[in-house]
Amino acid sequence: MKEVEMNKQMKLSEHFSLGEMTKTSYHTKDGNIPPRTAIENLKRLCEGWLEDLRYSYNTLYCLEPGDDYATSKKVEPVIINSAYRSEEVNERCGGSRTSNHLTGCAADIRCLGPEQMIRYAAILLDIADGTRRDWDELLMEKRGTTYWIHFAVRPDGNRRRITFDMR
Repeated sequence: MKEVEMNKQMKLSEHFSLGEMTKTSYHTKDGNIPPRTAIENLKRLCEGWLEDLRYSYNTLYCLEPGDDYATSKKVEPVIINSAYRSEEVNERCGGSRTSNHLTGCAADIRCLGPEQMIRYAAILLDIADGTRRDWDELLMEKRGTTYWIHFAVRPDGNRRRITFDMR
């Protein structure tokens, strides 16, 4: 059990930990611990996309000219609702059997409302265009008053699929 707790503290990138990317409200026998390949996929997602999203959003919308990104108290975190899901967690939350969450290739990013959701989506698309990196899914979703973006990047076979689901 100590090893599992230690692994949860592992940094995947400067601002994202394994614990944050594997948190779940479902208590499961497997502890929602990802295999090594899923951890590598989570690292690629965090280092290559989520860190850039965090920096770009804060630079564009939170910081005043002259503010230092590294030390400013105005910097907003990117909050992850769900990333890696074991088969048990995915089944219990009603996820698709082919979900990118099962391989650590997807993250659901909390949005404070429709404006932030649109800005996050635009930044992710700008990152893709500017870096020529490929991505699999950008799903803008809403249930009641809760907004989030499901963003996925696979090692290969990316589809560049955009969907809106505003129930």
